[in-house]
Amino acid sequence: MRVCLFRHSRAPGYSSTIPEPYTMAGMGVLDRFERGVENVMQNAFARTFKSGVKPVELAAAVKRECDARAAVVDRGRTVAPNEYAIALSPADMATVDQWGADALRHELVDSLRTHAERQRYSFVGTVDVAFDTDETLATGRYAVVSRTTRGPVAPVTNSNQGSRYPLIDIDGTRYYLTGEATTLGRGSESDIVVDDSGVSRRHVRLEVTDHGTILTDLGSTNGTFIEDQRVSEATLLDGNAITIGRTTIMYWDAVAGDEDL
Repeated sequence: MRVCLFRHSRAPGYSSTIPEPYTMAGMGVLDRFERGVENVMQNAFARTFKSGVKPVELAAAVKRECDARAAVVDRGRTVAPNEYAIALSPADMATVDQWGADALRHELVDSLRTHAERQRYSFVGTVDVAFDTDETLATGRYAVVSRTTRGPVAPVTNSNQGSRYPLIDIDGTRYYLTGEATTLGRGSESDIVVDDSGVSRRHVRLEVTDHGTILTDLGSTNGTFIEDQRVSEATLLDGNAITIGRTTIMYWDAVAGDEDL
């Protein structure tokens, strides 16, 4: 049985290029790369990457690919690729693995999202970066390709909350629900991973329908609560607060009109 709950007040194709590899000496002045995460990454990883590619170079490369492939598709809307693959030499790939490929990947994803916010780009799916080995590349050389892939969620990269897609906020990180169904949970198989030990691996599903967004608890251990009421299934209302584990998720309905991602 579905329940309706009290309303909270409203809160404010594949395209790719393989660019010519380049080194720090040939990059010149980076576009605002001296500030923020790039500077931190360069300082943190300088000793690890002595003769091969540097993380700051990879950050610059994926941003350059992002800029090159960003496409204006509507008034005030520019869509950028959300999936990136970086080809590395065997030696550089070994160094990345030794340091921690997953940690570096997360740093690059965060850097891309920050860049998209500054440039007012939109994504239509989850931002991801992958590393591949290319035996033909020499140490210190690399190539980047990208593509745009629509997924069940897309990160919000602008301050305008209005969109034709429903929106959720998890600890300050906002996502558009761009697919028909989105799963949230602690496990990597979930569309949105929630880092909370009180959350089940697949905790809850959000299904976007013509009649509203339906929340379904997926048999979680600790349950799902909307406005402090435990539910197994419910149609969400604009401004609802959802609690799973110790995490609160705010939900807002889609806004009819011209706004988009």
